[in-house]
Amino acid sequence: MTADDRHFPDALAAALAVPFSYDAGDGVDFEPFPRFLSAHETTDWIHAWTGNTELTGDDFRVFGQNGSGGYAAFWLVRRNEDLAEQPIVFLGSEGETAVVARDLADFLWLLAGGYGPFEAIPAFTDTYESDWRPRPIPERAAIAERFASQGRRPPADVIKLAAQEFPDFENTIDQLCR
Repeated sequence: MTADDRHFPDALAAALAVPFSYDAGDGVDFEPFPRFLSAHETTDWIHAWTGNTELTGDDFRVFGQNGSGGYAAFWLVRRNEDLAEQPIVFLGSEGETAVVARDLADFLWLLAGGYGPFEAIPAFTDTYESDWRPRPIPERAAIAERFASQGRRPPADVIKLAAQEFPDFENTIDQLCR
């Protein structure tokens, strides 16, 4: 993977091509972008989000947002690994942060289970929508079956495994903030 690669992997493009629905608060609050944000756009965002103008944004590939402006992105923390092997994170407009999937394959299963990046953060069910329930999406399940070789993974497992592998993500992000 090169630092300036801004093309969606086929699996992500396929999953994001299935429309997201946020109807009466019981859908998924996610608006995918047609492409990754540019390097310049990502740098502008990370400066605004952290208040730290020393950052470049090179560690993120932003691919969508929720209705309040929180971003979903690949976090390029695994050096020398392909984009599909990088964790997926959510950085919310109100300071919410979480690793929501360990890699693209897990993220596909999260989407198939009716979750979006925002709905996968622990603060969502704890603070925002304690009565929200996911609605599995058969079209995304078919995409996950096609592209995620390790097999079906329930969203709760995806979220738990991501939190276990990256327990210090929030602290890592906090240290970047000014």
